[in-house]
Amino acid sequence: MSVNVDIEIARPGDESYVEEAWQLKERIRDGEDVLKQRRGFFVDAYRRSTVHLVVSREGDDERLMGFAAVRRDGYILFLAVAPESRGEGVGKRLVGRVAENHDTVTCHARASNQNALGFYEHLGFEVERRIDNYYEDGGDAYYLKLGRSGGLTEKLSEFVRG
Repeated sequence: MSVNVDIEIARPGDESYVEEAWQLKERIRDGEDVLKQRRGFFVDAYRRSTVHLVVSREGDDERLMGFAAVRRDGYILFLAVAPESRGEGVGKRLVGRVAENHDTVTCHARASNQNALGFYEHLGFEVERRIDNYYEDGGDAYYLKLGRSGGLTEKLSEFVRG
C-alpha cells in the first residue's frame, strides 16, 4: 500500500485538524519543553489563522506530520513538525507555502529552542531583535524575519511547486 503526503489548508474559521494539531503540539511540549501555549489560546489562534497542514495517508490511516498557523500578515503563530517526520522537508514545505503568499514571513522563537533557531537560520531568517520575558512563563524570544530581499522566499516557493 502506498503512502500519500498532501498539504491541506484550514482557512480562518475552519476547525479541521484542530484536535490533531493540539495533540501534536502537546507531544512536542512534553518531549522538548517548547510550544507551551494553553489550549484556549491555541484553539482561538488556530481558528483565526490560515493553517497549512502536511498529512500522510496510508489506506484508512491518516497522520498529521506538521502544521503552520499563519496570520494574514505572514506571521507564523505556530510551526510544529512531528519528531518522527523531521529531516524530511516538512518544515521547509510549510514555510515555503507561507512564503508563497506573503512578501515577508515573521515569527518568534524561544531563545532556548536551539532546534527552532537553527531551522529558521538555515532557511535564511534573520534575528531582528531579542525580547526578554516574551512568553507567559517568562521565557525570552527572538523575533525572526524572512524577506524577499534574501531570495530564499522565491527558492522556498519553487521547492513547494517542484
